Order: sequence, then structure tokens, then C-alpha cells
Amino acid sequence: MTRSRNRVLPGLGTHHVSLQTLDLEASMAFYCDVLGMQRVATFGSQERPIHLLDIGDGTHLELFAPVPGISASPPHEAPYRHIALLVNDVCKAVERVRAAGRPISVEAKNVVLGGRPTTIAFFEGPGGESVEFFHQHCAAMTSPPLTL
Repeated sequence: MTRSRNRVLPGLGTHHVSLQTLDLEASMAFYCDVLGMQRVATFGSQERPIHLLDIGDGTHLELFAPVPGISASPPHEAPYRHIALLVNDVCKAVERVRAAGRPISVEAKNVVLGGRPTTIAFFEGPGGESVEFFHQHCAAMTSPPLTL
């Protein structure tokens, strides 16, 4: 885990992002089998388990089983826009997701974000959630970037 550079709340960082799933088993299979996350804890109740997955860098994704008898809100009504996952190779990550049958909403592309060359791509997760693959480059990019 990296040290926080926050001077107001030393040690502040992201522990986890929480997702309300539409199908807990499908979400577990996708995030663990396709993206390689590891379950580190299960809690909640037998009727509504919650799984905590280690993303791989010490941060976590928390998956909630649906509330029995209640369908989850559509993802576009959720109070978040997307989850961004840091990867070394956006194109390779996209191909893995595509092979798993998930829709790619934005193909891998080079952009400049705040003056930093970056490669991004977006796909739809098993519950309709929007997920971004994100990689910032140290060196100059080889294809023309789009400035956002």
C-alpha cells in the first residue's frame, strides 16, 4: 500500500468501492475469473452475502448480493459514474473482457488528462455497471491523443 500524501488526514486512501449486484454469482465469476481479483472476506447474512475482493493493489471491490424480492436500481440511476481499474495494458485487458462476452462501450484510446498521456477503455460489467480500464504513460504516446 502506498503512503498517503494527504496532510489533513494522514493515511487517507481508498479501501474499497461497493457494488450492488444484480446476480452475485455472475459478478463473482466475472471479477474473479476474468479480471483475477481474489475474495478475501465474506460477511453479511446467509440471505444476502457480501464478498470483499482484493483488486490486486491493496484496494478492494465489495459485491453485495441483491436484496431478496427487490430488484436493484438500474446502473444509470446509481450515484456513481464508473469504476476505474488501473492496468498495465489496456488493450490486453479489453481483449480479456471481450472474450468473456462483456460489451465494450469505449474501445481503447489514447487521451491526455490534465496534461498526462493516458490510455482508457470502458466496458459493461455483469450488472450493467460501467467500468474503465486506465493506464497513465510515462513516455510520449505513439498515436495522437484526444485532449479531454
